[in-house]
Amino acid sequence: QVQLVESGGGLVQAGGSLRLSCAASGRTLSDYAMGWFRQPPGKERESVAALRWTGGNTYYADSVKGRFTISRDNAKNTVYLQMNSLKPEDTAVYYCAATVVDWARPVVASEPYQYGYWGQGTQVTVSS
Repeated sequence: QVQLVESGGGLVQAGGSLRLSCAASGRTLSDYAMGWFRQPPGKERESVAALRWTGGNTYYADSVKGRFTISRDNAKNTVYLQMNSLKPEDTAVYYCAATVVDWARPVVASEPYQYGYWGQGTQVTVSS
């Protein structure tokens, strides 16, 4: 069992930055992938970024490439999402998730259905 707790959401003006944190506990994460997902108001949950804890393979949605960066801190068992140049369309509830890596696949899992452990979510609101 993996427990995930997100923090760092808030209200920011367009063009600003936020850093989300996801603290994980309950398991050693060496065989896990960690993902960030978001659910805008009235829309379905969508992928944002993902990372394999071991090896560091990453994935970014086209909509956030060049603006968002996913990273990890091994010592703190924490994954981060640095969000720069925020836009109003980035407004959503952001979720952290974890899944056991399928080492037979060359790419990191990036779809919500591939993840079994979820945090409670943190609201990010970008004003225009």
